[in-house]
Amino acid sequence: MHSGRQHQSTLFLVIAFALLILTVFTPGCEKENDWETLNAEVTSLYAAGKYDRGVVVAKKALAVAEKEMGKDHPHVALSLDNLASLYRTQGQYAAAEPLCKRALAILEKAHGPDHRDVAQSLNNLALLYATQGRYAAAEPLYTRSLAIRETALGKDHLDVATSLNNLAELYRTQGRYAVAEPLYKRALAIFEKTFGPDHPDVASSLDNLAQLYYNQGQYAAASRATRGRWRSGKRLSARTTPTWPRA
Repeated sequence: MHSGRQHQSTLFLVIAFALLILTVFTPGCEKENDWETLNAEVTSLYAAGKYDRGVVVAKKALAVAEKEMGKDHPHVALSLDNLASLYRTQGQYAAAEPLCKRALAILEKAHGPDHRDVAQSLNNLALLYATQGRYAAAEPLYTRSLAIRETALGKDHLDVATSLNNLAELYRTQGRYAVAEPLYKRALAIFEKTFGPDHPDVASSLDNLAQLYYNQGQYAAASRATRGRWRSGKRLSARTTPTWPRA
């Protein structure tokens, strides 16, 4: 029994080492590593607020992905979404929109309509529309993204909470408070269940609820949410900067 297991372990190590050699010395892998390095740089530049430089590097990453992996590869879609996010942050909405749409089309073709990556791309396009006040265009995209994530990831996944918050914020901005409130509360419950009460995402969700109540003139409820936010944020007063926008 032991000798058989030892043989299997040795065989696994040999195969793993052979795969490692193939990975290191395959030209295609080197090109993919180039893309990953560029993509990591884009992420870092975005987090640092260096958007102009980020656009330059994002365009280079896109060119590498298109040349080495083909124009319909999911890496191309990611590069398109990254570049679009930089444009959106700079207010260059007309430049961002076709990139978001192309990324979504690539991912739907590669993975089908119900994949988690498709949900993220839908979220990105919806956020672009919402930022411009194009709420009617954003709503069905947010709704579809939420439905995909609930099915693919489960109803208590953090990406589901993000979708709930995004959709709730869209409704709050339009004054649709009764529809927004249960979505905010459900997102808050997911964050509390996942992280406990003392996490920045919990504090952020409480901020959202407080703003919702304030908009409706429910000042006592807003004050309670604000006090809850202070308790959640007191141990983590400075939020860590995300490595990429949570679109």
